[in-house]
Amino acid sequence: MKAAALIEARIEAFSYHGDDSSVLHDVALAAAPGTLTAVLGGSGSGKSTLGRLLAGWLSSGNSGRFTGSLHLPAAASGAPAEDSGPVYFHGRADDPRINPALWSEHVALVPQEAAALLSTVGSTVAEELAFGLENRGMDRQLMRAEVARAADAAGLTDLLDRAPATLSGGELRRLAIACSAITRPGVLVLDEPFGSLDQAGAASVRALVCGLLDTGTAVIVLSQTADELARSAGHWLVLDGGTVTARGTPGELAGGPALLRSGVVIPAPGGTGPRPQAAGRLPAGRRSGGADAPAAVLELDNVTFGYPAGRRARRGTRELPPGVLDGLSLAVAAGEIVAVTGPNGTGKSTLLRQFNGLLRPDLGSVRIQGKDIAGIPTGRVADLVGLLFQHPRDQLFERTVLREVLFGLDRKFGAAADATARAALAAVGLDDQLQIHPHELPASRQRLLALATVLAREPGLIALDEPTVGLDRHGLERLDDAVGAAAVRGAAVVMVTHELDYARATAHRVLELTNGTLREL
Repeated sequence: MKAAALIEARIEAFSYHGDDSSVLHDVALAAAPGTLTAVLGGSGSGKSTLGRLLAGWLSSGNSGRFTGSLHLPAAASGAPAEDSGPVYFHGRADDPRINPALWSEHVALVPQEAAALLSTVGSTVAEELAFGLENRGMDRQLMRAEVARAADAAGLTDLLDRAPATLSGGELRRLAIACSAITRPGVLVLDEPFGSLDQAGAASVRALVCGLLDTGTAVIVLSQTADELARSAGHWLVLDGGTVTARGTPGELAGGPALLRSGVVIPAPGGTGPRPQAAGRLPAGRRSGGADAPAAVLELDNVTFGYPAGRRARRGTRELPPGVLDGLSLAVAAGEIVAVTGPNGTGKSTLLRQFNGLLRPDLGSVRIQGKDIAGIPTGRVADLVGLLFQHPRDQLFERTVLREVLFGLDRKFGAAADATARAALAAVGLDDQLQIHPHELPASRQRLLALATVLAREPGLIALDEPTVGLDRHGLERLDDAVGAAAVRGAAVVMVTHELDYARATAHRVLELTNGTLREL
């Protein structure tokens, strides 16, 4: 006999305040115990909005206009039978209100911005994991056992005493997933769960999901990639333009027209991530070390760096604490693209911040276009180095997309600033979004907007921190074209990525950062 669904959603339409068009319409979804459902769609398809509706994070009236119904059957909710029917929404001010605290006991969501899920109250990873259990009054001894179990499942055991603020992006994502899973919700919704994860981290998340499925949790994955986890799902929904364009098993939909039109990334056979169309753009002589190789734009000479706590921890031991660079040297020539990969927490983002002076080496030197940047204010170095942050919201602050790219551009381009900004936005496919507030864009388009702010300034060195995260196939093509054009213009490009397939297809060199130093793969 078919098991009753743990959650049922029928979305006739949902629109945000101030927007007449529906973000979602005609979407129906149900998830039974122990099932894995993958909702696949490109950027702007409505996946994240769907996840927030399912989790009760968006309410009719306060968040937007919602017509449809949400239903947690009595078996899932523990509610009396007479209270367990669907909650109907009619897009009116007197629509019922969902209590997020009570709803979250049954449906948990890990959003794309995983750090937003954390309480910020816990001073250590262990305390963050225990936060939800403490709120439910769990016995302290049992709580310790549950924290240890969750940490082991997410590969966080060695990080239990670390402050969450010191974790890498991938480590933060694993922590957020573990914080949601530890309370054992009936339904767990994961929005782009593999963003910024290394191979070991991705494997631990897949194993964690399998464990939850075995205990009866219904897992819903929202993704722009038909990755290994999505391919193991029993059911797919393809979301395009805010509505379901296809539903069925992976075998029925893989390679079908609806999936291809949606912009979903379909990894190459044997691959785990995106593979762009273009690779090896520059003549061999332009690559580092070629006979006519140009002078280096970036030179790191014996750079050593450690955060204050790390420096103290390093005294008297040969083991390198997280985020430490140890006598690292690197040269990147004009027109060269270099990819840096490596496990989460090894200091890849720390390395990029050395380039523009946001962090300064303890020993060694950083030279940009032959000039040592020691003592040069970070603001002046930024004229030479463009940095795309791992979390693009951290560098977006203006009121509109166009103003974001225009900010400060007149100092370099004068009267041509407006045309330059519009050209950069066109290059990343945002030339039709000029007057939208940056924070109203989907996370993937925020990343492309932040990339446009970097490209518009035409810096000699471009540093990209996890530029592929959350991008659909169309976004990856724009990233690929933009990076290639910058290299042809003569910029040196250094990108940090966990997408090894993408790195090998795009970069002239692929380096791995491990134990504080770089080695070529």
